[in-house]
Amino acid sequence: MDKLELIEEWGRERGLDKADSTHQLTKLIEEVGELATAHNKNRRDDVIDSLGDSVVVLTIYAMQNGLSLSDCIDEAYDTIKNRKGKMQNGVFVKDGD
Repeated sequence: MDKLELIEEWGRERGLDKADSTHQLTKLIEEVGELATAHNKNRRDDVIDSLGDSVVVLTIYAMQNGLSLSDCIDEAYDTIKNRKGKMQNGVFVKDGD
C-alpha cells in the first residue's frame, strides 16, 4: 500500500471522507500559507512539514469529492508531459501563452 492509500485509509477511519470539503479547502489554504512562511524564512524542516500536510489535506479533499489524488496527478502529468515552453524570470511559460 502506498502512502496516498494509507492517508485515504486514515481519513476514512476518522470519517473525514464524509465531511464537508469546504473545511478541507480552508485547511489547504492555511497549510499553503505556512509553506509560504517557511519558504520565506528558509526553514527547510517547516517546508517539509508544510508540504506533507498539504498532500494529506489534498488527499482528503479529493476523497470528499469522489476523486483520487493519484488519478488527479496522473491526469495533470498527462497534460504536461509533452508541453513545450521556456523559462522566463524563473517561471516555466508554456508555448502559446
